[in-house]
Amino acid sequence: MDERLRTAARTGNVSDLYSLIQRDGNVLRHFDKVEFVETPLHIAAEEGCIRFAMEMMSLKPSFASKLNQQGLIPLHLAVTKGHTSMVLRFLEIDKDLVRVKGKNGKTPLHIITEVGNHNGLLERFLEICPQSIRDVTIENRNALHIAVENDRLDVLRDLLRTLRKTDYYREVVNQKDEDGNTALHLAAFHNQPEMLKLLLNCNADKHATNQADLMALDIADQNHNEDSVTVLRGCFIPGVSNFKRKLEKQVTKASSLISHEIDNISGEDRNAF
Repeated sequence: MDERLRTAARTGNVSDLYSLIQRDGNVLRHFDKVEFVETPLHIAAEEGCIRFAMEMMSLKPSFASKLNQQGLIPLHLAVTKGHTSMVLRFLEIDKDLVRVKGKNGKTPLHIITEVGNHNGLLERFLEICPQSIRDVTIENRNALHIAVENDRLDVLRDLLRTLRKTDYYREVVNQKDEDGNTALHLAAFHNQPEMLKLLLNCNADKHATNQADLMALDIADQNHNEDSVTVLRGCFIPGVSNFKRKLEKQVTKASSLISHEIDNISGEDRNAF
């Protein structure tokens, strides 16, 4: 890339861009001929130069889905750097960019689950393209796996909140990666009890086994993750806990009634017992 073009993209200088175009009308042509290449749009996206990036998107829309040598499109870079306004402008122009896969098969949504939900971008992505939550990496992992692996409890909570509104939430929650692990398996391995509770409350199958024929409970037990073992045995699952409390109340009430009746019977009848 011409260093003058690189500098213009890095500093967001649109005037310099057009000066270069006036000198050479083909200054942007060669980028389309290379399969994997860093374009001026990649640079502007990484630096957060919105005005330059939008000008480039207008001139060369193809650059938006172009992978650089690291296997990333400009949107991947903008998300990684936390350039919220830049990301939103990209999506206004082309919402399909949300599902473009790059290195390791990761989409921009997957990147958000790794780096964190900056300024509510996750909700915006899912609003624009709800189906993107079903996309998987080359390891067959979805956004839930990635959120758990990166200890992003807030992200997992937001993902599940959106997922509950769909008719495919069971499919996504119980998605298995290349090793047969669900997000629940990973949460058990990393001893993340709060994540386990969230997943179980969204109908994660705690009896699902991976390729080693292990359930999440087996993994937690093998790694001596006592907090996770407790959760997976049902002690902190709301439905189970509520039932347990109700049962205890009924038993206590029944015991009191029996004691009261025994106290009221005659000595002769009591001896008969």
